[in-house]
Amino acid sequence: MTDPLVRVLSLGGTITMTPTDSGAVAPSLGGDALLDAVAPALRGLRVTARTLGRTPGAALTPVLVLDVVREAEEAVRGGAHGVVVVQGTDTMEECAYLADLVWRAEAPLVFTGAMRPAGALGADGPANLAAAVRTAADPRARDRGVLVVMNDEIHAAHRVRKAHAGALQAFESGEFGLLGRVVEGAARFAGGPVRGAALPYPSGEARVPMLETHLGDDGGALRTLLDAGLDGVVIAAYGVGHVSPALADTIEKAAARVPVVLASRTGGGSTLRAAYAFPGSESDLIGRGVITAGRLNPRQARLLLWLLLASGTPGEEIARAIVTRGGGYAERALSWPRPAGSEAKGVAQQAAEPIADGARVRQGEDPHRHPLG
Repeated sequence: MTDPLVRVLSLGGTITMTPTDSGAVAPSLGGDALLDAVAPALRGLRVTARTLGRTPGAALTPVLVLDVVREAEEAVRGGAHGVVVVQGTDTMEECAYLADLVWRAEAPLVFTGAMRPAGALGADGPANLAAAVRTAADPRARDRGVLVVMNDEIHAAHRVRKAHAGALQAFESGEFGLLGRVVEGAARFAGGPVRGAALPYPSGEARVPMLETHLGDDGGALRTLLDAGLDGVVIAAYGVGHVSPALADTIEKAAARVPVVLASRTGGGSTLRAAYAFPGSESDLIGRGVITAGRLNPRQARLLLWLLLASGTPGEEIARAIVTRGGGYAERALSWPRPAGSEAKGVAQQAAEPIADGARVRQGEDPHRHPLG
């Protein structure tokens, strides 16, 4: 039997960084150098690498990430059993989630990186790369969408987040937990494959900022963005979906023009639907036209809304797609009669028909049976 083939695409990040003359580190190593360091751990596999860049994670963009996904798809069509993307950890959770939204192949797409640079005492890059390659080659990783492998832990892209600035154990998967672990060089999964349907690639661009509310927020930042022009916005709200009364008034004006998505800034849990009833509560904001993100965190909600707008998703389908992915709520179907992208202009028209085939989508009730978590 032919040894499995894995393609490694290297973007840069801490895993590729070595000291400069100043003593600080910067990206320098390419994909081949990374593979040379772990060759003994990859016996029995065919592994090839391509260096796409030597770029810090903070400098990556959604367009670049989607180009990488297209290259990964091409590698799979060319016979690769799986693909590994090496990048900086600063934006790994966002890049992996965006990739997961459009990834159609059964073959695994695995993201990895490092918390310590190459050459540092206890550098974790080689072990992470070896574990990621082994996972990408494993038949049990197929049809699970996009994965993140760090510290021998296998995370689903739609759950993972970076929860610590510098620790080796920097990534976690919240209340729904890991998909599996790498044990003695082999991937071990807790359950069978479950994944959502892929979304279209964007055909244009969209301006979708993310604003985190704060004590004394009077809505000024949102008003400024509305005046400057935007296509949608995500509000990172308190707790289960709360903002100040002043911000709620501005959100209502924004929701009459563009999609407004409400997510929790807490880092865990879900927005609610009708637990509280006061100006700025989740029920009040739903009545003003917002879409709640459910269990999607603000960064995920922003990427999803950006992709929907930039790919020309009809207005009445935007709320349905967000509710389906996150398990949140929208009181009414919303329609924005404008083309997708940054050229879009117009005033929202509120449709009379509720979403989800005539039935309200309530918290925890998902007619599309999207997997929880």
